[in-house]
Amino acid sequence: MKMTRVRRSRLCISPYRLKLTLMCLCVYVQYLGQREAQHFDEQLMSSTHGFSIDQLMELAGLSVATAVGKQYPTNTKSTAATGGFKRVLVVAGPGNNGILGIRRVFCIRSAVRSPFSRFHLVGLVTQCEQLKIPFIEQIQNASDVDAAYDLILDGIFGFSFSGGIRPPFDHVVGTLQKCQTPIVSIDIPSGWHVEKGNESGVGLEPQMLVSLTAPKLCAKLFTGPDKVHYVGGRFVSKSLAEEFNLELPEYPGVEQCVKVPIPY
Repeated sequence: MKMTRVRRSRLCISPYRLKLTLMCLCVYVQYLGQREAQHFDEQLMSSTHGFSIDQLMELAGLSVATAVGKQYPTNTKSTAATGGFKRVLVVAGPGNNGILGIRRVFCIRSAVRSPFSRFHLVGLVTQCEQLKIPFIEQIQNASDVDAAYDLILDGIFGFSFSGGIRPPFDHVVGTLQKCQTPIVSIDIPSGWHVEKGNESGVGLEPQMLVSLTAPKLCAKLFTGPDKVHYVGGRFVSKSLAEEFNLELPEYPGVEQCVKVPIPY
């Protein structure tokens, strides 16, 4: 009988390459530029997709609150003097990010800093007053903020921000830059260009970013071992995602947000 020797080959994968492969299999996210992000929102509110601005704000705000609750639970001790991340300062700007910030104070007992009375905000301000959530007219200095709060929710500027930071926002952002209290930014860290990031150096450097619908291009520059990035907004239809060539992360179960890898 003729014997045939079969040569067996080995498949070798380096641990580093395997780690990257598994990471890509778990979550794959694409990014939106400023024009794409604006057009994406317009499409969501078009007759084709049928969302109203109030619906989008509620759903997106729920995503933010869920992500914050996951990363900074109230039963986790943030300092020796407090029982967790219970004292939250919501800094709300004049745009949709400000609306998102104020909508989320119903899930977290907090104080709100916002000098504006835009139409969409009026009802939310009334609701905060009924819930006995205090408003702050001024932020004095960073040490006062650190002493009074366990967490800061940044809702000052969104992806439409451009140019320099004008008063009164320059004082607010400058003060928050000096704070030791962890900062969570909604969609875009305030002061960042939506595509170029914190190129001027005047923007906030938050510990956590919650991207809505899809990360914006500047999220590629949100890096570091101590950074945390979530994507929220579980309301994008498959057809709309395909229209923008987006491949968004899967939301397991009833989750409203997904934690995604940080580039190093």
